[in-house]
Parts: sequence; structure tokens; C-alpha cells
Amino acid sequence: MDAKLAYINGIFDFSVELGSLATDDSLYTAVIISLFTDRLADAGDELPDNSADRRGWWGDAYAEVDGDLVGSHLWLLGREKQLPATARRAEKYAADALQWLVDDGIAKSVSTAAEWIDMGVLALQGKIVRPDGTAMTFRFNNLWEAINAV
Repeated sequence: MDAKLAYINGIFDFSVELGSLATDDSLYTAVIISLFTDRLADAGDELPDNSADRRGWWGDAYAEVDGDLVGSHLWLLGREKQLPATARRAEKYAADALQWLVDDGIAKSVSTAAEWIDMGVLALQGKIVRPDGTAMTFRFNNLWEAINAV
């Protein structure tokens, strides 16, 4: 069971129900954290702001499995052009970020797709199939806008 996150006015925030922190067991919160937390860039990655800041989450220093990283490399696309190749990279980064669900036995499979739905707007959708065959789908229609706003 996770704390439930909600997308409110362009920001992910904790949900409150009846004065208490809401909970969720649908994997939605896990998907949000996996996709929208900045994973540490690899040493050879070109950084979008030409700085030396490879970002990453501080909690990775305390990972139960050595080298286990939280988040995605979607942030690396922040200054990329609106090309089909950029959408393919977004799909790969999203699939990589969600792979832990399969590795940990929470999901049987994960699939992702990205598409340009408007000028400067990249949508990301995915499907997670649990071991019992039930599926969860998700879609974020403003992925590119969110990356560029950071």
C-alpha cells in the first residue's frame, strides 16, 4: 500500500481523504515516482543544461540492492527536439524506469508508448500486467510540457 498521489494543477501531490493521508494499491503512485523522479544520469549521458549535475535521488545511496536506482532518465529529454527519435527515447526511458516492477515480481510485463499529440506536447502511455493477468494502464498527456517546466 502506497500513499496516494494526485495530479493537481500541474503538480503531483499527496491526496488527503477525510483529513488523513489517502492510500492506494493500484501501482499509480509507484508509476509516478518511477517516471517522474530524476534517475542519476550515466557518466556518458549528455546533460540537457550542459552542467555537471547528473541529478539522481539521494535515497539511492541507501538502496537495498547495490546499484539499484529510482526514477527515470526522462529529464534528459528536456532540451531535445520534437522528433520521432525523441519519442522512442522517452519510451525506452519509461520502460527502463518501470522494469523494477517485473524484476521484483510485481508485474508480469510492462509496455510503454510515446507520441507527439501537439506542438511541444509529448504523451506517454503504458500498460502494466500483474502476475494474475489483471492490467493497469496509465497516460500522461503533458509529459513534454512537464519536462520543460523543470
